[in-house]
Amino acid sequence: MANVTFIGLGVMGFPMAGHLSTKGGHKVTVYNRTAARAEAWVEKFGGQRAETPAEAAEGADFVFACVGNDDDLRAVTTGPGGAFETLAADAVFIDNTTASAEVARELDAAARARGAHFIDAPVSGGQAGAENGVLTVMCGGDEAVFARAEPVISAYARMVGLMGPAGSGQLTKMVNQICIAGLVQGLAEGLHFGAKAGLDIERVVEVISKGAAGSWQMENRHKTMKDGRYDFGFAVDWMRKDLDIVLTEARRNGATLPVTALVDQFYGEVQAMGGGRWDTSSLLARLEKAKR
Repeated sequence: MANVTFIGLGVMGFPMAGHLSTKGGHKVTVYNRTAARAEAWVEKFGGQRAETPAEAAEGADFVFACVGNDDDLRAVTTGPGGAFETLAADAVFIDNTTASAEVARELDAAARARGAHFIDAPVSGGQAGAENGVLTVMCGGDEAVFARAEPVISAYARMVGLMGPAGSGQLTKMVNQICIAGLVQGLAEGLHFGAKAGLDIERVVEVISKGAAGSWQMENRHKTMKDGRYDFGFAVDWMRKDLDIVLTEARRNGATLPVTALVDQFYGEVQAMGGGRWDTSSLLARLEKAKR
């Protein structure tokens, strides 16, 4: 059992921290900007809450964070009252936020300056994956530090992989989002085309999902897409945040991402339709609107 801190109890962080307590058996201290959320977590899982990230991190062996973006992450780490004020020597800070590779490298350097360690560890699997403890975690950091952290991270994951040095986890998450963006657009167009052609979509998916076109998105989202229900999984607003990170990194490294840039624009149109909180499969709603 380790002393663990978890900072950020949103739709992902709340159940992830819970798994660290229940499945991992760790002593968990939590911090959330909205105190009522932290109080609710303690009521459900036990442990204790702290008033600041610095207070939460004091004496912890592992400190986790899952917040909104780069600025939020800096605020809870190197900002006033941030976790790095009290982060112990040899402690490991594990960041589950989807953020830039730049901030990961920045925090890695800041942790090293304190004699501590940093792992960027963004996740894939959405709210359902967090609640069921079956997330995929992409890590960047030193091998020896990763070896210490992996058994702890595994409390909320089914796959944990070290992708390279600091920042590599975030870069891998960018690849993940690039692939999902193009895939969901292709699925939306396929379902749209099939409906326009008068095909039985269920029969079509039953057949093609067993071939080269098959995917998790097809198996798990085609029915809700067909029914026009978009209240599942990862929100459009979050995807646009992630794609902004992707496209910014692409400008830096020279990668050419024409499909990703186009799908990002399509998600902007979904937001304009009032679908910012719809899940990412709502690209079909844009096509359905266009046909009217």
